[in-house]
Amino acid sequence: MGGDGVHRRTKIGCTAETLRKWVRRAERDSGQRAGLTSSERDRLKALEGENRELQRSNEILRKAAAFFAQAELDRRGK
Repeated sequence: MGGDGVHRRTKIGCTAETLRKWVRRAERDSGQRAGLTSSERDRLKALEGENRELQRSNEILRKAAAFFAQAELDRRGK
């Protein structure tokens, strides 16, 4: 980017790095550059959050099952 690029950046009020990131994202979204598109990245983030929640739920269920199994053993022992 020569002088024209500097002029454009100052006109839109962003840094060179911000402009480069925007261009790269647009290139990925249009298939001109390898990598995840914005929608794929959003979906991945949502799935990772869902996975964390499921892992927490599974841990709670494991602990509850162990608790009730022990309570049943204690009840039978009396």
